[in-house]
Amino acid sequence: MRAETPAPFGDLTPEAILASVESLGLATDGRVLALNSYENRVYRIGIEDSAPRVLKFYRPGRWSDAAILEEHRFSQELLDNDLSVVAPEVLAGTTLHHHAGHRFAIFPMQGGHAPEPGDRETLKQIGRTLGRMHAVGARTSFSHRGTLNVQQHAIDSVSYLLDADWLPAELEENFEALCHLLLDQIEDAWADCGEFKTLRLHGDCHPGNILWRDGQPHFVDLDDTMMGPAMQDLWMLCTGDAAARGEQMGWLLQGYELFHEFDHRQLGLIEALRAMRLLHFHAWIARRWSDPAFPAAFPWFESPRHWEGVIVQLQEQLVAMREPVLELPRA
Repeated sequence: MRAETPAPFGDLTPEAILASVESLGLATDGRVLALNSYENRVYRIGIEDSAPRVLKFYRPGRWSDAAILEEHRFSQELLDNDLSVVAPEVLAGTTLHHHAGHRFAIFPMQGGHAPEPGDRETLKQIGRTLGRMHAVGARTSFSHRGTLNVQQHAIDSVSYLLDADWLPAELEENFEALCHLLLDQIEDAWADCGEFKTLRLHGDCHPGNILWRDGQPHFVDLDDTMMGPAMQDLWMLCTGDAAARGEQMGWLLQGYELFHEFDHRQLGLIEALRAMRLLHFHAWIARRWSDPAFPAAFPWFESPRHWEGVIVQLQEQLVAMREPVLELPRA
């Protein structure tokens, strides 16, 4: 059965938002602009006699304070190593603040535009930056963040969708059968990769979380930072057919391996990670359905036609997972 939970941000009126900022001694000019975010609530706030700031309210119950602070420290560690990430400001001696039952952080504004997709020099530069980022990420481990794994991101996602009755009755059997086949393929891919070192990752490294400015990538939104395989921060940057993706991955790794060793066995994880993201994405929407922002943003989610499309995606992904591992072009 579906669990009903109270809307997590229902009391965030403009007055409450501004009061949170002013509780830190910042004088706002009254301007509040909601920015695109579903998991949390993010706003651009006008500040008197200063640059605007970004205000981020964390979803209740998702992360502990210790886990959020660990994300903040990782961001600062990357900055200290001359990597461009957007880290929270230290105000009143800390980066994590509490006001009226909400937890929040203040960030500087970061300008830029989306990187050019599929461009050789752009991908090589992003690869160099990710190699440096992972060299820092490999120095130690998180204590309070999660680890990317098959159980939580795939098996538990399928179980939640089935147990909470999200599938139309006439599609449930087909969905369940496909998921079991896909989960077997995911587990096989993970096993075939063998033992690999996990490291601290960006975690959600898609082009929307990279801003391009002055010929350099600037990484934003480390909310999903976690432990996991290096490939998790690489595969979403490659698009097109297998040949195009192989070429793009080669460009990324040309830059990456200048700064950090890459375990090429992880090429075999790409389609498994894609499948895990597909399953986890749908379970994420389902788990957040009681938040009014989700039915508004994903009105198609409950329609039978959408789930028919998901079944087609699962079938296509099952075929993709049976194809040979992505091949890089020869040097």
